[in-house]
Amino acid sequence: MLRLLNRTEEAIICLLLTVTTLLVFVDVVMRFGFNTGFMWTQELTLHMSAWFVLFGASYGIKAGSHIGVDAFVKLFPRTGRRILTAIGCLLGLFYCALVLYGSWIYLNKVKRIGIELEDLPIPAWIAHSMLLVGFTFLTIRIGILLYDVITDKADGFRHADEAKDSMELVEELKGEEVAS
Repeated sequence: MLRLLNRTEEAIICLLLTVTTLLVFVDVVMRFGFNTGFMWTQELTLHMSAWFVLFGASYGIKAGSHIGVDAFVKLFPRTGRRILTAIGCLLGLFYCALVLYGSWIYLNKVKRIGIELEDLPIPAWIAHSMLLVGFTFLTIRIGILLYDVITDKADGFRHADEAKDSMELVEELKGEEVAS
């Protein structure tokens, strides 16, 4: 099941990034090259970008690509870090639950009213359902992290450590220079 989640998330992110890039490229060429364009591309790319951001936030938790401020948390022993991370996960899950609840109410109202997007003949509730889908994926990822903390497989969020990565790259380059 987790493998399906990973593949789905990666495929959707890849598809959204590719289609958004191509659509923006075609729109720029049409506008500046031929002084024309499509009215609907801006609205479509806006919605695809929103989907991309929400899927990317979820995937960022899995990949550990979020930047973290954890200097305070690192002061604690492993058990303390696990407790603080569990509290952070529970707060994150609470926030996701609030957004999911509010999104459900919002999408139901928009669907009942029958609002469509301005430039595309798509019901707004379908385009805005990214809130439910994206926060559901985010909830799953935070839940997985909480499970890993409870079962002692993790003691914190995985973060991007750009300083450490940069220093490793410098050391690698130094090693290549010495070998040359």
